[in-house]
Amino acid sequence: MSSPSAASYAAVLRIPLAGRTFVAALVGRSSYGIVFLSLVLAFTQATGSYTMAGGAIALFGLASSSLSPIRARLIDRYGVRRALPPMAVTYALLLTLVAVLTWQPGTPGALLWPLAGIAGALTPPLGPIMRTLWSDLLPDGPLLQRAYALDTVAEELLYVTGPLIAGLLTGVAHPSLGVLVSAALVAAGSLALVSSPAVDSASSRGFQQAEAPSVSEPSAGRRAESRWRPLAGLGGLRRPVLVTAGVGMSLGSLSLLLVAFAGEHAQLAAVAWVEAALAAGSAVGGLVHGAVSWRLSLERRLPLLATALALSLAAAGLAPDIVVLSLVAGVAGLFVAPALTTAYMLADKSAAAGARTQAGAWVNTAFNTGNAAGSASVGLLLGHLALVACFAAGALPSLLGALAGMRRPRDSAEPSREATSPDVSA
Repeated sequence: MSSPSAASYAAVLRIPLAGRTFVAALVGRSSYGIVFLSLVLAFTQATGSYTMAGGAIALFGLASSSLSPIRARLIDRYGVRRALPPMAVTYALLLTLVAVLTWQPGTPGALLWPLAGIAGALTPPLGPIMRTLWSDLLPDGPLLQRAYALDTVAEELLYVTGPLIAGLLTGVAHPSLGVLVSAALVAAGSLALVSSPAVDSASSRGFQQAEAPSVSEPSAGRRAESRWRPLAGLGGLRRPVLVTAGVGMSLGSLSLLLVAFAGEHAQLAAVAWVEAALAAGSAVGGLVHGAVSWRLSLERRLPLLATALALSLAAAGLAPDIVVLSLVAGVAGLFVAPALTTAYMLADKSAAAGARTQAGAWVNTAFNTGNAAGSASVGLLLGHLALVACFAAGALPSLLGALAGMRRPRDSAEPSREATSPDVSA
């Protein structure tokens, strides 16, 4: 299977510019863990309507997720220094405006909805940018794998601690303060990231290579076609996107299934412990996975991880009580961060040199879209099927994604960073 490597996570951060760049990205990305709950609470308090608040946050989330590849394309095309600052500053200003408008009750939802949608459309793709920078700062091999694992685990922890911070700010002041803090964090982190010299070296190798001449320049017709077909020519990218979408659907289903399970056992508050066990398992699994030198290729490892996750989630439905469910959730979590880390690495490996940020954004979009679809679909099953059957149905997308990931893409000309069309769009 594997063998441990001598390189450590500390060695990753000792690479020149790595620690500084990673901290800057984390500061900006910490905004995303805080902003969603803060917006929900602020919209609800300002409008006095769960419907209006739900619509606004849905617009924000939909625009943020669905337009992520387009924002990433702007980064790839124009470079971090030119594209990120206006995006981040405008996004932060819109969040600030939302915070001001929601500080007092009575703001009409008709005003907040478009602001939420526009703000979501401009969410800076700091995660995909950082993952592209990792692959520029580090050579392929154990150190790069550790960097991706560290990045994934840190991002998950931000989404665990972010709602706690949002709740704290709401308790001591006002939910809109969380929106203001989110605005400040994303602006500060983005500008600090742009100032890192790592962006200079990356721009000369990774970002903006799409504008360099290509050895085999495609025809204008093929370039135009690739612009309008998001995954055209990226056969290798379909695998991580499909698998990640399945994983996202299963985890989205799990969130609602845990509530249903706890409700059946009259222990609704215990859901937090099960979620914590899942997050802890994911963190442990991610760090262990990153510390191992795998002999299995990324292409073979990803579907195996997704299959293991699916089997664990299906087994969770057989748990007799909350304690056992928490243990099984912890086991399932062991495969979450490794699956995401592997998907991100495979996407970066498969993408063209000028489309690497877009590749990571497509994985993000697949996961977030799958997560939302999983919650919605399992909600239709609850009440019609036994809970154990609902757990099995919720695990099915991850298994189907794994099966799809085992198939070799039909277009065998998978892109590499050395020989790809410069205008391929993800």
